[in-house]
Amino acid sequence: MAKRKLLILGTTDCIDFMDAEIENLPCKIDTGAAISAIHADRIRIIEKNGVDYLAFKLLDKKHPKFNNKEILTNDFTEKRIKNSFGEAENRFQVKLKIRVFDKIYNSSFTLTNRKQMTYPVLLGKKFLKGKFLVDVSQQNLSFKSKK
Repeated sequence: MAKRKLLILGTTDCIDFMDAEIENLPCKIDTGAAISAIHADRIRIIEKNGVDYLAFKLLDKKHPKFNNKEILTNDFTEKRIKNSFGEAENRFQVKLKIRVFDKIYNSSFTLTNRKQMTYPVLLGKKFLKGKFLVDVSQQNLSFKSKK
């Protein structure tokens, strides 16, 4: 059985969020987090024709990459997550298309308020597993590889 070559990521990078039309969004590669997370604002459930949709905007008005684009999906779940302070909180989880090393992935993210954090995005183990190795001496390898 041939082994798949894993790409190398550093401790940080800049990735693209296709659904929100946001490019080069700074992220932290977090091997301590199980699930990836992104800063979101105006998170709410809307009912249309008897179907519940989750509406949200990535980032917030104060973030330089904020573009005010609302994302609407009926493919969402609610999860109980332990945050970085060890406190349990309920978060919505959605699938978002992201681009890393010029390849598009459909990956799960929990939506949370990260405006006080250095990085608006964390890429966790579930996304990294089987695709990437992390070299802690490197940074922004995907971003630097863009043409």
